Amino acid sequence: MIKPIVKDVLFLGQKSEMATKDDMYIAKDLQDTLASYREDCVGMAANMIGYKKRTIIISMRVVDLIMNNPVILSKSGEYEAEEGCLSLEGTRKTKRYKEIEVEYEDINFKKQRQKFSGFTAQIIQHEMDHLEGIII
Repeated sequence: MIKPIVKDVLFLGQKSEMATKDDMYIAKDLQDTLASYREDCVGMAANMIGYKKRTIIISMRVVDLIMNNPVILSKSGEYEAEEGCLSLEGTRKTKRYKEIEVEYEDINFKKQRQKFSGFTAQIIQHEMDHLEGIII
């Protein structure tokens, strides 16, 4: 289901709770909502559509990647980025890393470990900030 984008900074500023198999419907709502914003958006966190759960979606061009309970294991290549967000007006500067390694549970809650770089790594870091209640 396509959900409205949350713009309430008090809600967005709260830490998200661990996602469980009972929360699998959130992935479908993220997929539907991201598809409807495809021209303006490359990733979303569950709190952006009203769920305070640790689930994100990243557009990988051909397919979308769902990550439940992601954790960054390593990072390198610090740089300054300027980012926008559907939940907030304008852009903001922030610190990012060129390369990251992430452990997460996939859409079926099977544990995965993967390295990402460049723009994909930046998107993942942005969405993971949402999970921590970090508003940039």
